[in-house]
Amino acid sequence: MSITRAKDLGLPLMNLVRLRGTPILEQLHLEERLLRTSSDNWCIVNDGTNVPTIVMGMSGKPSQLVELGPVVEDRVAVIKRFTGGGTVIVDKNTLFVSLICNKDDVPSVQPYPRSVMAWSGSLYGEVFKGINGFQLRENDYVFGDRKFGGNAQSIIRNRWIHHTSFLWDYDVSNMAYLKLPSRVPQYRLERDHTDFVCRMKDYIERSDFLEKTVKAVGNQFTLKQVNLEDIDSYAKGEHLKTTRLLTMEELEEAMAGTTQNA
Repeated sequence: MSITRAKDLGLPLMNLVRLRGTPILEQLHLEERLLRTSSDNWCIVNDGTNVPTIVMGMSGKPSQLVELGPVVEDRVAVIKRFTGGGTVIVDKNTLFVSLICNKDDVPSVQPYPRSVMAWSGSLYGEVFKGINGFQLRENDYVFGDRKFGGNAQSIIRNRWIHHTSFLWDYDVSNMAYLKLPSRVPQYRLERDHTDFVCRMKDYIERSDFLEKTVKAVGNQFTLKQVNLEDIDSYAKGEHLKTTRLLTMEELEEAMAGTTQNA
């Protein structure tokens, strides 16, 4: 949809930032900054991250969610992000889409997790139209009963963020760094990671997914491309910074505590 046509329809403006291989820590810092300091809507698309990295929700505990021995031995980076949600390991074959919205610009969406999830499920329904088995199941995007997209959110005042990591492909050996969490979706049953997830590449081409996602967002917003180097003009001032990289010392201490309690 052209910008002129979108303006005629009265669609709200959304800034689009397209990244490729940007480190996930840098991406999360950018998202937290835009959520807290900008008054604009944003869509951030990152085609893969540079190195395998574990990302936990804001309340996640490493001793409960990751296999600390292998993680410390292999020096795998562990990040605690500013949103809720579960734990994932991401790499060059993980695709990221983040939507930061003003509540008033999407009046059909209530600023509550379930409403935001339902809206996102409808949006991605456009992306995966014609692909058998796609659905929003509990808080995950699945084909059939196998997950390929995990979501997390943060809702503050009159703004919210909904961001997703999509498994276009994954390395089975990386899944061994993750523990089976104590709280899992009901549909997971007792399946381990490799029986629970699937590869999106078996259903859609990488470039098709990225372009169809931008198109689906563009059906609801007037998109304006913004370069990363121009972000400073949109997001100014100090803000709460909660996304951080855990130190190896923290992980070693958590591992020592686990050993002592065993």
